[in-house]
Amino acid sequence: MTQLKLRKIVTYTEDVHSEGGRPVEPAARTAVVLAVIENPWAGQGFVSDLLPGIDAVAPRLGELLAPRVVAALGAPVEAYGKAAVVGLDGEVEHGSGLIHTLKFGDHFRQAAEATTLLPAVEKRAGAGTVFDIPLKHITDATIRSHHQTVEARVPDGPRADEIVIGLAAAAQGRPQARLAPLASEK
Repeated sequence: MTQLKLRKIVTYTEDVHSEGGRPVEPAARTAVVLAVIENPWAGQGFVSDLLPGIDAVAPRLGELLAPRVVAALGAPVEAYGKAAVVGLDGEVEHGSGLIHTLKFGDHFRQAAEATTLLPAVEKRAGAGTVFDIPLKHITDATIRSHHQTVEARVPDGPRADEIVIGLAAAAQGRPQARLAPLASEK
């Protein structure tokens, strides 16, 4: 039976105190939590039915990562996103299968008291690849100030037979955001 095989968890936060030469008060905080796991389909060749692996791994990942990213943020979540970076011996579909299921995403949605879909990035790449996790507002994806990205990287992951799964959160919109609301363009 497939199970979650976790190698490590990487957590980091960023606090922006100045943007465009002006102070940001309070500082704009983002948090990212990344789990490096063994790809549950590694070494099996093409697997036509991913559902057993998704059912075994995705809920546990959601349970593990959602409270960690909320705790790392240390403030109410206003924007959020998710990511999957699959090692070179896997398929993008392996990462997509794990993050594009309510069995994973609902843990974060509930922890953040959110109602919108989680924006995502998924790709296949080697260890140390930099990737951007898109963020959107937790209850209204049209709020432009909260459309932002958080850069992430695991220096030694994913290995060829691994997947990096991540969640990101922001306590606010972009620092110094000043675009007009989407409805103003009608």
